[in-house]
Amino acid sequence: MEYMTARETAKKWNVSVRLIQRLCAEGRIEGARKSGVVWEVPSDAVRPKDLRIKREVEMIYRNPSFSNLMPLINTAFLPGRCLEVIHRMKKGPKRDIAFAEYHYFSGHPKEAVRETENYLTCRDTELRLSACLIYAYSNLSIGEIHRARYALEEIRKTLRADTEKTSHVRSIEAFISATAAVLLHLPLPEELPDAQEFIPSLPLGLRAFALYVQAHHLYLKKKYECSIGIIESALIMGAEHYPIPAIYLHLAAVMDYMSLKQPDKAEEHLLAAWQIARPDDLIEGFGEHHGLLGGMLEAVIKPRWPEDFKRIIAITYEFSAGWRKIHNPETGHNVADDLTTTEFATAMLAARNWTNGEIAEHMNISVNTVKHHVSQAMKKLQVENRKELKKYMLE
Repeated sequence: MEYMTARETAKKWNVSVRLIQRLCAEGRIEGARKSGVVWEVPSDAVRPKDLRIKREVEMIYRNPSFSNLMPLINTAFLPGRCLEVIHRMKKGPKRDIAFAEYHYFSGHPKEAVRETENYLTCRDTELRLSACLIYAYSNLSIGEIHRARYALEEIRKTLRADTEKTSHVRSIEAFISATAAVLLHLPLPEELPDAQEFIPSLPLGLRAFALYVQAHHLYLKKKYECSIGIIESALIMGAEHYPIPAIYLHLAAVMDYMSLKQPDKAEEHLLAAWQIARPDDLIEGFGEHHGLLGGMLEAVIKPRWPEDFKRIIAITYEFSAGWRKIHNPETGHNVADDLTTTEFATAMLAARNWTNGEIAEHMNISVNTVKHHVSQAMKKLQVENRKELKKYMLE
């Protein structure tokens, strides 16, 4: 009998290597065997009808004191069941915020703005800060920068307002403040508690997303191996059950592995994120992270899911335009805003010392096409060499 490796099986079935390994370990692929530390799958093995986890778990870990803080991020559900889970929530503010989260993470920022604007001054700290965070990022995507700045300032004011706070309130504000700052690549607020102080007090879904934020922060400090360690630990400890945090954790791993020039491992994590996101159309994160993924979307998603890729790129243009209007003035880092996404991806890799041949192989394009994109980027940015490109690229 002929056997395939886990990687070959994953490519054939269009899923992640991680999922194949898990299915083998669970005995769900007939005839699979372990050879040393690797799994082998019969070449004629039948793809299981349901590649998802066997049982649905909703809110594996419940903590009433955090019930209104980013409720969708903090909910465990099977891919494809997102709207069903929200509809089961009791009508009221919590469900409104969950719908706003869904609309934001599925690339519909205008709906998210409408659903959060009535909660920006809500007395409930969890609802107010959740609304402010969603409202800020949604307005970035629709070009309403003054509204985004307003919401971000409301978050800062809340953090500074009262020094006599319970540890619970401090954890809520730390989670929101860290998320708001890190995703915009801004310095962390000085008042922010240490991550070790507030992350353990969060319920699992929020903890998983907070660990993504921590991993992203380490990525920005170029501590890629440390970032990967946090991501892998979070996934092992149950973050996979929470689709939105899991998507973002996998995307952060793509960023790390591309920075370490390990595209095969980056691809595994990208496909893992895609498998979780696609059934519910939770594609916003792919657009948000485009510039940091090192051409991985062009290399993997574009050839297999061209229509989805177009929608992701549309999100990228909308989000990144607003992102730069907040990030550039506050940091003095003039990230380029007039490149196409392909020019940016190739320029990003060129600035990281990838050769034209390496970029061409990775992005499935010719060396001459790489040269053209890099040349166009340098021309638009009025720089003369790849070293000078760095100051216009994302960190």
